[in-house]
Amino acid sequence: MMGALAFTAPWLLLALIALPVLWILLRAVPPAPIRRRFPAVTLLLGLKDDDSISDRTPWWLLLLRTLAVAAIIIGLAGPVLNPDERGAVGQGPLLVVMDGGWASADDWDARIQKVDELLTEASRAGRTAAVSLLAGRPEAPVFVSASDLRDTLAGLHPAPWLPTPERMERFAALLPERDDMETVWLSDGLARDGREALFETFQGSGRTTILEANRAVQAITAPRYKDGAIEFDLSRSATGTAEPATVQFIGTDPNGSETVLDEQELAFEPGQADMTESLSLPAEMRGRISRLALKGVESAGAVALSDDSLGRREVALVSTREDREGLELLSPLHFLRNALQPNAELLEGALGEVLPANPDVVILADIAELAPDDEAALTEWVEEGGQLLRFAGPRVAASEISREDEHPLMPVRLRAGGRTVGGAMSWGEPKTLAPFDDDSPFAGLNIPDDVTVNAQVLAQPDPSLSDRVLARLSDGTPLVTSKGMGNGRVTFFHVTANAEWSSLPLSGLFVDMLDRLSVASVSTPGGEQDLSDTFWEPVLVLDGYGRLEDGSSLPGVDGESLVTEALGEEMRAGLYQRDDRVIARNVFAPGDQLAEMNWPENARVLGMTRNGEIPLAGWFLALSLALLCFDILASLALSGRLYIARGASAASVLALAILIAPPKATADDERAIRATSEVVFAHVLTGDNSIDDTAHAGLTGLSQTLSQRTSVEPGTPIGVDLEQDELAFYPIIYWPITPEQARPSERAYDKLNQYLRSGGMILFDTRDGDISGYGTASPNGRKLQQLAQPLDIPPIEPVPSDHVLTRTFYLLKEFPGRHRDRDIWVEASPPDAEQVEGMPFRNLNDGVTPVVIGGNDWAAAWAVDERGNPSYPVGRGVAGDRQREMAYRFGVNLIMYVLTGNYKSDQVHVPALLDRLGQ
Repeated sequence: MMGALAFTAPWLLLALIALPVLWILLRAVPPAPIRRRFPAVTLLLGLKDDDSISDRTPWWLLLLRTLAVAAIIIGLAGPVLNPDERGAVGQGPLLVVMDGGWASADDWDARIQKVDELLTEASRAGRTAAVSLLAGRPEAPVFVSASDLRDTLAGLHPAPWLPTPERMERFAALLPERDDMETVWLSDGLARDGREALFETFQGSGRTTILEANRAVQAITAPRYKDGAIEFDLSRSATGTAEPATVQFIGTDPNGSETVLDEQELAFEPGQADMTESLSLPAEMRGRISRLALKGVESAGAVALSDDSLGRREVALVSTREDREGLELLSPLHFLRNALQPNAELLEGALGEVLPANPDVVILADIAELAPDDEAALTEWVEEGGQLLRFAGPRVAASEISREDEHPLMPVRLRAGGRTVGGAMSWGEPKTLAPFDDDSPFAGLNIPDDVTVNAQVLAQPDPSLSDRVLARLSDGTPLVTSKGMGNGRVTFFHVTANAEWSSLPLSGLFVDMLDRLSVASVSTPGGEQDLSDTFWEPVLVLDGYGRLEDGSSLPGVDGESLVTEALGEEMRAGLYQRDDRVIARNVFAPGDQLAEMNWPENARVLGMTRNGEIPLAGWFLALSLALLCFDILASLALSGRLYIARGASAASVLALAILIAPPKATADDERAIRATSEVVFAHVLTGDNSIDDTAHAGLTGLSQTLSQRTSVEPGTPIGVDLEQDELAFYPIIYWPITPEQARPSERAYDKLNQYLRSGGMILFDTRDGDISGYGTASPNGRKLQQLAQPLDIPPIEPVPSDHVLTRTFYLLKEFPGRHRDRDIWVEASPPDAEQVEGMPFRNLNDGVTPVVIGGNDWAAAWAVDERGNPSYPVGRGVAGDRQREMAYRFGVNLIMYVLTGNYKSDQVHVPALLDRLGQ
């Protein structure tokens, strides 16, 4: 084997050594003399030439013959391009081992195809085979017929966890003891303990080959809130080259439908294996995030589920009777309401009324003493994980709370009275805030210059005071203090919640500080100790591809196992619920790393994919025959036995035959044959692969629906390039609008206008639901106007209630897609459209609208995957299923309208015709 070239009989190449000998022999033999009848040659008889020189074969003819013999030798040696590096097929059993974890999910189809190729090869050789997944339950391999085993491959899927050293060790112990077994290990390429030991076990049983994909495995950790932004970690295995990564923030839109809320484009630098990134989002949007996903990567490691840590907080504002009876602007709760309303769900009332709701944060504004029962209940609530936020005020300053001894519900001891600065009876100026410490939850917040403090409650200097200060004034006195209490926390602002003592409540800083504290509330237990003596029910779990599945049928788990137990059949990655709390167990946790496997030097590691074997023997033998034929012609020409004119005539005939030979069918011809042999729908290629794939999947789903419900049996949809492809073959073209797609050329617009004039229809879809409409309120709407401007589009109007489109197959009043309740626009009805007496519909039988314009993202609602399952969610629950069904019905009506025209309008004339005929 020489790189990409190998020989089945390499020993025949030794014959090439004889080529120099052949050259010498051919050179020594002169060419045959040319015979001519010349009577005067008799005069030369009897003469003798002392210096005779024999003629020799020309060098170029010798080279030609040598090359012909060399081509014969090489052809008989069996040259093969891109040979199988595994070598010759063995005779013993074949064991195919797959890691089978989520790291293999992104190219799982390619792996299954490779296994199928291996089993096909083994079946031809009459070998038995077995397929084992290391991520599955360890079982002894059962060797059966390779052809029978191929039928079971469709049922193999990656697990949402990775093989563990314990699983590999147990599998190695179950292997049969033999030395003729060939093992092919389809590895995910990740380093983990136990791999080398398992490899040595395979080596002891026979030849072992490792197959790896030439790609890096990527993973993402769960999002966490830090310094006002969503922070997450990315990791990859291979670090040799730069590699892009796009993180999608997925959640629900205001209508409750799942969508991509935002995207962040990132890139790994060469040599970089891990990165930590963050993204600032509005609190309202942040609370709707359900998961993060790596775009274009299908694996459980590329999905990070979010739980209560990013959700909207429930904040309880505890008031007193005096608070409710005072002036609004003087109420301690007024500024708190305004600051928290955009980011949190607010509860108001007495402490005994709000605590049973188990809020995330409880705020006491200038409340000093509590009733014993309320204080006991609040203490228990904090210790179980609640966050108590207290504000100072005249009542707290005048009370005796936390004077001599630190009160359990106060972070520090307080000095008697208070401190006033900047007033008429004080010597000092109002104090500003000092920069926040790096370990403070307020770190990174900008402090406005106009935020000043005129009065405060001072903390007693204690040894623990410095560790409990979150914010200070410019003179070093504490402004915000905090302490942990059980699983919860108590935080105290040493100023009022209104503008009586400071201008802090009047600033945006106040909103940011409250947001930081509410998000930092301990709403999601995270440690083994926090989860002890708790029980959690799985709600949603991830499969190996990173898709969410219903977990209600799975058994619950205890809290400690939820944190410490390795993922497997009994512990799935997903969302777990207890009461009103939800915690996420993700595949890839903070601190985890992906490393590329370094196999032993004696390991044979090959790529997962390779070019197919190409036998070259026939080509070399054909080349030798061609050279020999040319040698014959050259020899005849040198000996004068070949007439050039006759040869030229033959060559001319051959060249003419080649020129007039019918050309092969081109790809355009094949497309035309396919598009005209059956009904085929088309979609415009926008240049965005995800949008184009969705459009293709949507038309596929609509075609399947038509085949099931009507007599129309469409073929596979086709994507069309407006610049290159012919459009006349397609009855309807779906055109999804994206802001980035290029404007077609004038030639393309000529084709589009001819298509519309010839009876074709274009369905324009801005895909922005109730945002755009037919206007410029969104980038897609503006792009639509730019693209449609050169088209010969007639006047349009929203679909009237009696339009034929509402009744071509189903009776419809709305036309939803993934979005709903949007008007769609069609050609305006003629002003003289008549209303037949006694009939509910006008006569609209003058033609079919050439365009339909809307924004309901119909392709996403129609889209199905390879298994026929919906590709995108639509709405929620039963209402969502109903919305998807109505989307399919709109699609059926639209296609029937395109194919049959306004024949439904003819029916309104039937009663009048029967009346005139007297029947």
